[in-house]
Amino acid sequence: MASPRNWKILAWLVTLRGRLVVGLALTWLAIVALVLAMGWFLGRSMLQQTNMDHLRYDSSMLADEVSQQMHARIKSLERLTASIDDQENATLIEKVLAENDVLLEWFEGLLVADANGVIVADWPMLDNRIGFESAGTEFFRMLKGSRKPYVSEPFVGPVSQYPLVIVGIPRIDEDNRFVGYVGGIVSLKTSGLFSGLSRMQPRPGNYVAIMTASGKFLYHPDQQKIMQDVPPPADNPWLNQALDGWQGQAVGPLIDGESGLQSYSQVWPTGWVVGRFLTMNEAQTLLVGYIQTLWWAWLALAILMMPLLWWILGRMLRPLRQLEYQIAEVGCGRRSKVALMTSMRELRDVSLTFNRVEQERQVLLNSLQEREAFLDSVLSATPQGMFVADFDGGINYMNPALLEMLGMPATVQMSAWLQQVHEDDRQGAFDMWQHSLKTHRDFIRQLRFVRSDGETLWLNVHARVVMVSKTEQSLGMVGVVKDITERREQEALQRWEAEHDPLTGLLNRRGFERRLEEAFVEYHKTATPSVLVLFDLDYFKPINDEGGHALGDEMLRRIAQVVAWKVRRSDHVARQGGDEFGVLLPSCTLNQASKIANSLRKAVSEISVTYQRKQYAVTLSVGVTAFGENDHSIQDAMARADAASYEAKHNGRNAVIVRTPGRPDLQAVPD
Repeated sequence: MASPRNWKILAWLVTLRGRLVVGLALTWLAIVALVLAMGWFLGRSMLQQTNMDHLRYDSSMLADEVSQQMHARIKSLERLTASIDDQENATLIEKVLAENDVLLEWFEGLLVADANGVIVADWPMLDNRIGFESAGTEFFRMLKGSRKPYVSEPFVGPVSQYPLVIVGIPRIDEDNRFVGYVGGIVSLKTSGLFSGLSRMQPRPGNYVAIMTASGKFLYHPDQQKIMQDVPPPADNPWLNQALDGWQGQAVGPLIDGESGLQSYSQVWPTGWVVGRFLTMNEAQTLLVGYIQTLWWAWLALAILMMPLLWWILGRMLRPLRQLEYQIAEVGCGRRSKVALMTSMRELRDVSLTFNRVEQERQVLLNSLQEREAFLDSVLSATPQGMFVADFDGGINYMNPALLEMLGMPATVQMSAWLQQVHEDDRQGAFDMWQHSLKTHRDFIRQLRFVRSDGETLWLNVHARVVMVSKTEQSLGMVGVVKDITERREQEALQRWEAEHDPLTGLLNRRGFERRLEEAFVEYHKTATPSVLVLFDLDYFKPINDEGGHALGDEMLRRIAQVVAWKVRRSDHVARQGGDEFGVLLPSCTLNQASKIANSLRKAVSEISVTYQRKQYAVTLSVGVTAFGENDHSIQDAMARADAASYEAKHNGRNAVIVRTPGRPDLQAVPD
């Protein structure tokens, strides 16, 4: 349940003043949101361009720094190579290397190889380096083939476990022959080669990476990636273009899969690539913070402005409150018209219009009251049951004649007397009523109504839409109710008498043939079997001749009672005339029917009447058949059953003969 405070807020919001304040506040917020959205899109574009320029500068600066450091190391090795000249003595070479011990600031070690790629001297001296053959390496082949300085592919040092590269300078003698090389081992971790990268202070979304042209990481903030392969071309096509020598900037997936900005520069002396990366989230951090600050500032300003707006709107809407108060007084009858003193032209026009409408309403109200009084008198005086309903389906008036007809007081609700409509007619009448309400068509229905005293009435209800001719608007429905109970009972009696024998109460020939037609149609539609039994009374004529027609009628009534008792409730028994009877057995086989016919024969043979101390009895000659596929009408089946009955009488009476459709032979049913 809502608290009193919540009810106050809801009451405030449904007022015009509250809605205007909320509307102005929402408009302000919508404008602010639109401005911030425009600022966001424009700022993001400008910020992206600025970040691109910054990344291009960083990658270029870092590539230049690495290039300068590698160039200095190459120059120092070239001077060392010149001092060694074409010296072949390993001892003298080691002496020269020891004299250049200062180079170990840049290199982890120095080594010299002969023309066959065999290491002949190193510094500092290690046991496993002298005699090592490097002729089979790509590094040696590139130095010998190009005769230019070359940096090897990175490898992991066996002792330090740090990634290393060898900077090689070819040795050329006076005859321009390749006589070996001088190499300097550079540690990518401790030599200070990438010291400039540490000054970048990388963050998770703002970092630098250096890759070889062959596609391996030399430097990455994530140490696990060093010496690992770069992503495949499908993941980052711009990185793979940079490995082929391209320099530039792009927007797309970074090497870790996240979308962002990237810039690439080449370190030409070594064939390395410097990549500068910035994720979208990191690039937009400042802009997001700025937009959020502006949003909260403008939201706070809107909240602070609401009391001021509330006060201003209250002053502006005061004349409207006065108009509301005066209209309420007119409605209560304490004032005849509105007299509003205001400078707002719109409210003055509203008050003038209201006064004119109120005057016209009073005239119409007086006329309407006169018409209602006249109509009430007419409806109360008419002997015909009448009611008035609105288009919501509710009956709001029933005249005294209708109330008396239904046997209920005027205070009974519509839902209560609807329940007194007979349950078999209730749903159909309700559906028809709803259809009439939707389509504005007449409602015509005959239904049964059960009065409170238990009497069931047959009512004829006819309701019609009432339209206003000028505006073509509907006012509701007016209905007339007639009690047709006596007429329905008379019609039912006439229908029963038309199809039943007055003596026995059984079906007559007309009623029997109608039910035969229905069973015949059902047989051809659904193949439902039905059996026809026809029988005549044996020895009936002496009863009429000796005892008179009264004795014969008594015998016929007794036979009708016994036959009706012996058959099923779903079967139809008829007296077709005189002493001829018929039985229709729906959904029955010939085998079952023959048993029923035999039981009828036995039961009738036990009936007797007495006249002047003489007892009279009859027997049955019974013919049985079923509908067949070749039957064109019920006459075919009746002819077959009649012929079987005649055959039973001809063969000595008191017998049952079954004739199967399509077979000419007769079958006598044993007793």
